[in-house]
Parts: sequence; structure tokens; C-alpha cells
Amino acid sequence: MRYHLQTLGCPKNTTDSEQLVRALSRAGHRPTERTEAEVLIVNTCGFIDAAKDESEAAVATLESGKRADQRLLVVGCWAQIESARIRREHARVDATFGIEAWDAIVESLGPGTPGDIPESGPAAGAPRASAYLKISDGCSRPCTFCNIPGIKGRSFRSTPIAALATEARRLSEEGVREIVLVAQDSTAYGEDIGLREGLPRLLERIASEAPRLSWIRLMYAYPGFVTPALVETMAAIPQVCHYLDIPLQHGSASVLRRMKRPHNLTMVHDTLERLRIAMPDIAIRSTFIVGFPGETKPEFEELLDFLREGRFDRIGAFTYSPQDGTPAATLPDPVASQTMERRYRRLMSVQSRISAEISAAQVGRELPVLVESMEGQSAEDGSPVFVGRSYRDAPEVDGLVFCQGVARPGSMPLVRITGALEHDLVGEPIANDAFLLHRV
Repeated sequence: MRYHLQTLGCPKNTTDSEQLVRALSRAGHRPTERTEAEVLIVNTCGFIDAAKDESEAAVATLESGKRADQRLLVVGCWAQIESARIRREHARVDATFGIEAWDAIVESLGPGTPGDIPESGPAAGAPRASAYLKISDGCSRPCTFCNIPGIKGRSFRSTPIAALATEARRLSEEGVREIVLVAQDSTAYGEDIGLREGLPRLLERIASEAPRLSWIRLMYAYPGFVTPALVETMAAIPQVCHYLDIPLQHGSASVLRRMKRPHNLTMVHDTLERLRIAMPDIAIRSTFIVGFPGETKPEFEELLDFLREGRFDRIGAFTYSPQDGTPAATLPDPVASQTMERRYRRLMSVQSRISAEISAAQVGRELPVLVESMEGQSAEDGSPVFVGRSYRDAPEVDGLVFCQGVARPGSMPLVRITGALEHDLVGEPIANDAFLLHRV
């Protein structure tokens, strides 16, 4: 059958969709455009209210345009936790499937036509410069605000190191230049299968078995578990980006205790210092929640002070959203929505100044840039512009580098940074035939 797959949510959902595509391809089903598909599939996210709203809107849109001869399947996280409501409120949905129900989804479509069908992701074999590699699933951390354990399971499950190395090698052989390692908690990798320092060992194995990879990027490191061995490994392996995402969630010890998150802020500062000593050019990203139940004005000021002291290159920030079934949803003293929004704007204002200063410090550097696209012509003189990312920027969540010139998507020209915006950089390519780039 011909199917159209829409993926919502985080990079971990992207990797789930890629597994589903491979299962569908093996069964002989083929991807196509929405208007030509016999089956519409949406892989949903149910992490926070905004994600649920996005999932519901996507389903409603597909319903409204669904033909009588099309089937609509809602799968993934939102379907895992709210299947009954989806079927009750969306009459044109034909079936729902929870997480990782690849075999059941394939079986529901009936037999396909096996053949030489691409298996490399939702784009049905389209070349990619970057790919996600999910190294584990589930989460055993006790965070009071998070419903992921209820969706994905409370047992942490590492994918065997040999399977991950094989997948990394396959992606590299397909032309992928960057692999982004994702998990609910990447620093817990290997604990459940008896591996000590599992994440450093995984980085070493991938680098060894996929030497053609240019970048290996690490996301979702849990505070307190960025070990000296991990820092040393990141610094020692040239392919590993000097980049780390550490979702810290707050900068007040008392709020972190209510979140049941690591609350030793001295330990956090020591970790940041250790990373920056080992890799002076490292870019560090974090995530913060504003308006957690009971957050007082002094606690919020502690968060702002923490931001100023930590000087993170990038952050993501969210206003607190209570999730059914989580301990935080029943905590007293909720923060008013207007107060949350006001605090959010203040936090982003503080971070904007920090990000702008850090971006300005990049001017004059020469950086490899992984080209993602050609973006037509510049506004100034009509010359071509290509867009890419430096090692400092993870796909989809961080900034971009804009350069006048022509470069093939997937190539990595060397670029001299000539200007800085708050989140993005501007550069000019350095002519070098080895980078498959020419000046215009």
C-alpha cells in the first residue's frame, strides 16, 4: 500500500518513525505524497499540553482532508496515553497504536509487494546530512513534572552497543555526515546491561566503526552523570562535537528538590568548569522550566542569577504545564499564568544578551559548516546563499550559519565567521576544492 507518514515531536520520535518506515518497507509498502496515499499515518507526541494540542490539530487536519478510500492511523506517544479519547472524539480515525507498535501497524495494512525499497528513513531514501540515533528508551528518573516514564515505561532500556555501531556505520555509508545520539537520559546508557562508563564506550565504538562520520553529537545528558571519563572521551575523539546538552530545568536548589532533580548546584558549576577546561571551545545547551508549582519570586531570581553565572550558549525554556498522573500536578501553590509568562519573558531577555555576546565572540573564527540547503538569493546583491550549521548548533533546536556562495547540501566547507546575530552567524566560505565548494 502507499502511505504518507507525518512525524511530530522530538528527535526521539523521528527515530521511531524511521523504524516504522523500515518495517513498512520490508513488508512492501511504499511512501508517497499525502494526496496519493491510501493510508495516512501520524506519529504523535504527548509530552506536554502544547505537544498534545499539536497532535490533535494534526489529526483534525488529516481528518478534514481524508478521502473515503483512505485510512487514518494515529500512532505514538499521544495514542499511547489517550487512545480512547482519540477514537471517541475523532470519528474518522480508523485505528490507534501506541509506542513501538511497528509489527501491529504493518499487520493492519495487510500484505504489501516486497521489492527493492529504500529503508533509510521517512524521506524514503532521500540523502541526509544529519541523522538521529536513539540509544535507549524508557526512563527510571523520578522527575515529578515528567510523564515520559508513564508513556515510555519506567525501566531504562539500552540498545546493545554492537547494534548501535552497526546502525551508525550504515548511516555513514549512506552519506550521513553527522549522527546525533538521543535518549531520555543518554548518560544512563549501559547501566541496565552492566556496562560501566557505557556512554564513553559507545562513543569510542561508533567513532571506530564509522570513521567517515564527521560529527557525533550528544544530547540529553543528565546532571550529575557527566563523568570525568565522559569528558575525557569527548575531548579525545576528534569526531565528537565539542557540544553538550544538559537539561538542568532550574537554578534554585529548593525548586529542584520539588522537581526531584539533582539540586547540588556546586556540582553543576564544577561540571561546567570541567567541560570548559577540557574543551575551551565547547558549546553547552540547557533547558529550563519557569513557573513550577510554588516557584517564588526569590527562587526565580536564583534562576536568573544561575543563567548569568552559567553563561549557556543556548537554552530552551518552557512555562510549566501540569501533566495528568505526575506528582507535580497535585502540588499546591500553582503559579498564575500571567506571572509565568512575565517570568518567561524576563528569562529569555537575560539569555538573549548572553547568547548575543557569545555569538559575537565567534566572529573571526574559521569553522566547518555542515550545509543543509541553498536558500536562493541574498537581499543585498542577489548572490546565492547557502545555509548550514557549525558544531555549535544541533539540528532543529539551535542556530544557523548563513553564507554567500554555492555549496552542495551535505558538504562541509570551511567558513570564516564575519558577523553575528542573536542566535545565528554570518560567514564567508574559504575556497578549498576538498570541501567541494566554489566562490561566486
